[in-house]
Amino acid sequence: MSTLLESIAAAQASGALLPSSAENIRTMLSRGSSLVVDVISELAESGRWDELNNRFFRAMAFGTGGLRGKTIGEVVTGAETGPGRPDGRPEHACIGTNAMNDYNIARATRGLATYVRQWHERENRPGRPSIAISYDTRFFSREFADLAAKVMTDLGCDALLFEGPRSTPELSFAVRYKNAAAGINITASHNPPGYNGYKVYFDDGGQVVAPHDQGIIDLVNAGDDSYEPLPEAKRGQVIKLGREIDEAYMERLEKLIIDPELFHRKPALKTVFTPLHGVGGVIIVPMLHRLGVTCIPVPSQMVPDGLFPTVKSPNPEYPEALKLGMELADIEKADLVQATDPDDDRMGVAARDASGRLVLLTGNQIGSLMVWYRLNRLFDKGILTKENRDRAVVVKSLVTTDLQKEIALGFGVKCVETLTGFKYIGAKQRSYEEKLPAVIQANYRLLPEDDTREARLKDSFFFVFGGEESYGYNTGDFVRDKDGNAAVICFAEVAAYAASLGITVVTLLDRIYAEFGFYLERGESLTFEGAEGAAKIKKLVDSYAGHPPAEIEGSKVLSVLNYATEDIYDSEGELLPKEAMIVFEIEGGWKVAVRPSGTEPKIKYYLYAMEKPASCNFTPEELATTKERVAEGLEKLWQSLRVDAAKRAA
Repeated sequence: MSTLLESIAAAQASGALLPSSAENIRTMLSRGSSLVVDVISELAESGRWDELNNRFFRAMAFGTGGLRGKTIGEVVTGAETGPGRPDGRPEHACIGTNAMNDYNIARATRGLATYVRQWHERENRPGRPSIAISYDTRFFSREFADLAAKVMTDLGCDALLFEGPRSTPELSFAVRYKNAAAGINITASHNPPGYNGYKVYFDDGGQVVAPHDQGIIDLVNAGDDSYEPLPEAKRGQVIKLGREIDEAYMERLEKLIIDPELFHRKPALKTVFTPLHGVGGVIIVPMLHRLGVTCIPVPSQMVPDGLFPTVKSPNPEYPEALKLGMELADIEKADLVQATDPDDDRMGVAARDASGRLVLLTGNQIGSLMVWYRLNRLFDKGILTKENRDRAVVVKSLVTTDLQKEIALGFGVKCVETLTGFKYIGAKQRSYEEKLPAVIQANYRLLPEDDTREARLKDSFFFVFGGEESYGYNTGDFVRDKDGNAAVICFAEVAAYAASLGITVVTLLDRIYAEFGFYLERGESLTFEGAEGAAKIKKLVDSYAGHPPAEIEGSKVLSVLNYATEDIYDSEGELLPKEAMIVFEIEGGWKVAVRPSGTEPKIKYYLYAMEKPASCNFTPEELATTKERVAEGLEKLWQSLRVDAAKRAA
């Protein structure tokens, strides 16, 4: 050990090892774990100071959404690999203070369980508090879930642990259905195989927000993974969740369909579905069959596998992830391809155009189709009327297409814009629930879906749709996060409606453009890994804030909105929390938004273009030329931003 400590000190003195890395390494070594000693020794002896810096330059930050990071290092040591496994997973998770491993899972759960117990006592709630736990198919997810259950039961909370992998939206539903105090999902969503995460929800089923977020963060950061278990009589119990929750959730999902008769037309709608080796098949396949949709799963991708072996990335935003599904759809002559990410909160779609060719839709396009369809049919069915439409609301993030706002306003329905992150959409849902009379709030979670809608239209606001450009959508109030299960069935209804008109969803989208204007968005990002990358991202953010561009690609910047420093209010008069995001509005109604990712080592760029028809509606010919012109303009805009970013980061 003394030789290893001398090596660490020498590396710090030479500048090869950051001071913070050296300090965290010494702290971990002092804990006496032989695995920790073996891993650090192996990396130090081979001179992998870059890997040690990435693993130890900080203690993993517990943010407002929880934790996310690497659970498999860029360099995997022999001690971590162990005897080897057939699935290619190391025996042990990545050792480091800045990694997803037992240390950080226990540390986070200690802080969360302590906060939940204190909150439970302050609220004078009866019995023991409970925390629901779900997990996806990623490497180490089940082990992390079991560890979290042990820590929270040791500290006096019941653990409501799903018996097998389940989706993020079902975890949100379970928190509400079981009246849990909080929830945890062990997932890294659509990140690469080497990542995992720890996503936290509170008693409303939404991702944790103020004031609870800071309270939890403070307790997590106040200590490490050590704790003193309560006496056995005061500890909690592990309670398994399974098919009962699945069935209750599916019953609510079925109520989201506005016109179920559309699924009984001949020929039946045919969709190819892939969960990309994740959990989506648990609910979606039986749900589609229940509705009358012919569902054709992609066999190789139905297999749960944390390596995600058939895709480069398990992200339905990427065309490559839908490749196998599209090939199968052409063989089976299916109408749609639908894909969900590993934790089943996002959905991507490929649909046929008028020529029969499969076309990939963006998250903005998918959401816009669902907004238009749901509003159109809710008015057709008399559920929404001129008299009550002021009680209906569409909620979207600020970086989501403005077409959804135009559609909502066109129907006379208000649109509320939130900061990026579905937790803010969930917070809006909670605020609408809290506007209901107390007698309804007391039983709200147990009311049938039709009754909750009637109550919201009478005394609060009926949540029609919530969406983000990053392929996240929600159409119901019984889940307080984006819901891939609901998205699949609700988009299938859009496709069935288009088929009833004798057109495809792509043609239906063009009809929407013709009426409301053509909107095109482009999402790009620059990736900067590790400690050096984090510094570059900060440098870029500071540069845009301190020295915003006067023009972009020859177009004058008309205004700059800095959401980190300015007081900005939404359309309901609510002050938005501060966020590291800057929006540049430029000539022609175009704009650019820049923000660092909250979950990945990236800085994200959102490019927006729009063009209205000169007359009432675009003709097909006008729309075709407009699409080409706007797409070329966005490409030039992005190339200009890339060149400028390289100069700013240098």
